Amino acid sequence: MKTKHLLQALALVALGQGAVHAAPLMLQDTSITATYNGAADGMLGLDHGFVAGPGANTSKLDPTDTGVEFFTSDFLFGIDFSTDGLLTVIANYAVAPGAYSMRFDLGGALPVTAFTLAGMGGVTGIPGLSIIDSHTIALDLSGVDWSEFGALSARLETGTAVAVPEPGAPAILLGGLAALALVQNGRSGRKPRA
Repeated sequence: MKTKHLLQALALVALGQGAVHAAPLMLQDTSITATYNGAADGMLGLDHGFVAGPGANTSKLDPTDTGVEFFTSDFLFGIDFSTDGLLTVIANYAVAPGAYSMRFDLGGALPVTAFTLAGMGGVTGIPGLSIIDSHTIALDLSGVDWSEFGALSARLETGTAVAVPEPGAPAILLGGLAALALVQNGRSGRKPRA
């Protein structure tokens, strides 16, 4: 029984050595290009004063971190990105479920490897969150019902949460197995007491 527990402990130590956890995606100085319901003119960016026009769907993060970076052209939603990779969508009015979707291209930001729901308030239903490629994310809000000023947030992360053993991990496992084999051989070679 002790042998089984020792093997489990050795395996956990070996796997834990190489685990790399996802980290928040840092978005300082990132220029974001957005679309709303598939249209570039559906998003109005902070850099353009939230006024429609060529390139109005592109904005950098608000350097004061006090407002939103985008409004949808129908002004139903405000979108805020924080420098630590938190995306928040806020409804300006009560909004019934409908065909609402958004895409955000983070351009030169670090690769996005995880995009997960972080919180919801004044919102019912489940949003669809997806990673399109290493720098583009999408929100499908068609199944979401919003109260006035209801908000949902999602966390963008970079890195990988997959455990990748380091070169030393197999050596630790093999050494532990060899030690167990020696202990077992030592026990089997003893004569039973009378």
